[in-house]
Amino acid sequence: MRIATWNVNSIRTRVGRVVDWLVREDIDVLAMQEIKCRPDQFPVEAFEQAGYRLEIHGLNQWNGVAFASRHEMTDVARGFADMPGFGKPITGQEDVQGEGPNGLPLEARALGVTVGDLRLWSLYVPNGRALDDPHYAYKLAWLEALRTDAEQWLAENPELPLALMGDWNIAPLDGDMGDPSFAVGRSTHVSPDERSMFESFSPTVTDVVRPTVPEGYTFWDYKAGRFPKDEGMRIDFIMASEAFADAVTGASIHRQERTGDAPSDHVPVVVDVDPGRLGESYEDEDDLDRPMWF
Repeated sequence: MRIATWNVNSIRTRVGRVVDWLVREDIDVLAMQEIKCRPDQFPVEAFEQAGYRLEIHGLNQWNGVAFASRHEMTDVARGFADMPGFGKPITGQEDVQGEGPNGLPLEARALGVTVGDLRLWSLYVPNGRALDDPHYAYKLAWLEALRTDAEQWLAENPELPLALMGDWNIAPLDGDMGDPSFAVGRSTHVSPDERSMFESFSPTVTDVVRPTVPEGYTFWDYKAGRFPKDEGMRIDFIMASEAFADAVTGASIHRQERTGDAPSDHVPVVVDVDPGRLGESYEDEDDLDRPMWF
């Protein structure tokens, strides 16, 4: 099986290249972030014609997460139990999912599905904006709640093949930040608190891509020619439990998807999973030994 995550930065703008990539790269399940639309606005037909089922969680033109899968998806969860909200207190007139434990509106940033034995989450972690911005405190609280819930899921089922996939908006190591506009320790994405929070997810879940692809970015800003100068960031991750990690046979970052017409500012991150190690019966897969870079 091929499992992937991709911040598509508006699915309505990039539906053609996303579906083309899914088919071309033989992807079984794709977690998408920043779809920027409601379910009724999502370009469903193009995915269905390519053989993919969809689960969509979007509330407006911001944020939004989704899954495209060749296999059945069950146990769908829109948001996790302790996920905090952000913004102004709810008055009853807003188009919101509900309110978080902090009494603020929940955003469309987390979508969980089960595919076979796999429990998968598509996550769009808050950006943080600036170290003195309320969004930064929200980011840390959001991540803390996610970590707490993930720890509980695995405490209840230690053998659960769990993957937390998506745009984490953190560059955890110095080598993950190549954008000169971000100063380590003084900017979001590279602040000590964010990096410490990211590190605190281990050993509950660990990065299953870095062991195979130790270098390389997943995001390049559109401004200032960041991509041609390779001034990017590694902020998109597949963080997985031990049971999931044990089934991973390869990984890749598809840098080439940052080129061409109207690319997203992020690129896909992919892991190859051996279904035989998960105890679930799927159709036979082709050889999973694929190159790391495309």
